[in-house]
Amino acid sequence: MLKFSNPSTIFPPQADYTHAIEVPAGARLLVIAGQVGVNAKGEIAESFADQAENVFANLGAVLKANDMSFADAVKTTMFLTSRDFVPELGPIRKRHMGDHKPTSTLVIVAGLAHPKFKIEVEMIAARG
Repeated sequence: MLKFSNPSTIFPPQADYTHAIEVPAGARLLVIAGQVGVNAKGEIAESFADQAENVFANLGAVLKANDMSFADAVKTTMFLTSRDFVPELGPIRKRHMGDHKPTSTLVIVAGLAHPKFKIEVEMIAARG
């Protein structure tokens, strides 16, 4: 079972994440490469919201293919090409991840692998 930790000696998370998650010995570990706003047909969505929906759908598909779900996520690293996208990201993430709060890092970057990409999210999941 995953052990979630938000020590009282540091400022508590102000968003949907946890400061630390301990993965038990013997747990299955799944490392997912960065997923971008491309759908199953290879099409890049135009809007940030549509790209973000594709990203989380892709993550969900990889998790499902490995007999896991968003509830098994222990770490996300999210890359956005604009700080202006942050308010749109939260509700989309919550719609896919529910109340689950893995550890998380958000980075604003100058660009991603393709000039049309606005978001990329990588994930680590574990199941005991």
